[in-house]
Amino acid sequence: MSRESLLELQHVSKRYVMGEATLDALKDVNLTIYRNEYVAFIGPSGSGKTTLMNIVGCLDKPSSGSYILNDTPVADLDDNALARIRNREIGFIFQNFNLLGRADALRNVMQPLIYRGIPLSERKHMATETLQNVGLGDRLHHLPNQLSGGQRQRVAIARALVGKPSILLADEPTGNLDSSTGRDVMAMFDNLHKNGHTIIIVTHDQNIANHCRRVVRLMDGQVLSDTDNVAKVGNQEAMRRV
Repeated sequence: MSRESLLELQHVSKRYVMGEATLDALKDVNLTIYRNEYVAFIGPSGSGKTTLMNIVGCLDKPSSGSYILNDTPVADLDDNALARIRNREIGFIFQNFNLLGRADALRNVMQPLIYRGIPLSERKHMATETLQNVGLGDRLHHLPNQLSGGQRQRVAIARALVGKPSILLADEPTGNLDSSTGRDVMAMFDNLHKNGHTIIIVTHDQNIANHCRRVVRLMDGQVLSDTDNVAKVGNQEAMRRV
């Protein structure tokens, strides 16, 4: 059965000009990601993984090449159009959570829905339901500083999920968590994938990448390897059940 592509990058390069110096952060990257894939972008600092994440997430535009997201060519869109695409297509999850400090969990999760013009009552219903789904139904009115690190990341995941985006894009999602809480968060991503979500995780950590079904390894702005990780993940899951 043929798979349906969700995003496609063709000959994508990104060059930064700094005075008389230039930095080629990405060099002729070709990449297709399909619906319901669970993908890791992995590489050391300076490998290009963050630049690739920014382009995939419509936070930046390539210097050359094409990017098609959900049948929409986005490489040449203006900033306002990119913002609309981001809001509807991408659910972001960051290492530092990026929550509004003076807003409770409910308001944080409602935030992306404001820009869609969704009425307040519907926003509250959608955010409440999503927080319940990530196990925070009893923390709706807690501020970020009243939550543990793991709970804050769950709020961030709920915020990413609430608008039903095409892609969940997670940047080092366990970077600020202890190992036990990090495992809990990765178990949540595993379950989200099993429930049909397309997930891209950007990481330098092989243990995090091992959760993913596909691993794209970057080095010096290029795709060094693009490997199927399904068998390895299956063996790990079998070991965890023993």
